[in-house]
Amino acid sequence: MTESKESGGEGWLWVVVSDKDTDGHYLGLYDKGQDMNFIPAFESKEAANECFLQLPREKGKKYEVQAVHIEELSKDAEKAGFGVAIVDGDGKIVK
Repeated sequence: MTESKESGGEGWLWVVVSDKDTDGHYLGLYDKGQDMNFIPAFESKEAANECFLQLPREKGKKYEVQAVHIEELSKDAEKAGFGVAIVDGDGKIVK
């Protein structure tokens, strides 16, 4: 069975990555209400692309949507002091 191009498959999420050709890192955000740094992650590429333009970004940096395995994302987020939040295409945290 093959996965859709829009789905990362089981265990995969879509995230926004900046400057992947140099030091590459995930786009991280801060939630004042929960006093928490988090990496927004999406269950589909379509949802990530829908929300992409609404996310705050730094000028001069290149960004793109990429699939990443949830284990790798969780490990990297924890090392950097971030949580991972599942976000929908409207930018609302769902998990």
